Amino acid sequence: MATFSTGSDAINRNCRITVDRSPSTANTTANTRLATFFARPGWGVFSRSMAAIFGGYALAAVTSVFCALALPGARGQTVLTGMLLAIVVCACAALWAFATRTALRAWIGILLPTVVMAAVARALGAWA
Repeated sequence: MATFSTGSDAINRNCRITVDRSPSTANTTANTRLATFFARPGWGVFSRSMAAIFGGYALAAVTSVFCALALPGARGQTVLTGMLLAIVVCACAALWAFATRTALRAWIGILLPTVVMAAVARALGAWA
């Protein structure tokens, strides 16, 4: 007669998890604790939220200035166009912050265009 083991016994026998229990230095332990602290999903959501709020605001402000300087036409019309476009850009920045895979990509995708447009606006005479 064959004997059958329960499912949990078979799982425990087949799946072995090895844990390193060797003593480690305090610095390594601190780095590990810090890494696990920031690996929590809440920090990614917090970082993306900050990118959407503050990065989106910065991108919208620079977009408004850039459009006011770079677009052809009357000064009042280009300022208004820049301000209206900045509203759309701010909304898209918030969408971008939560659509990317990582929070780092969210920050890079928002800050890189901000810096580029600010540099071009400065070259065109903004903040002189």
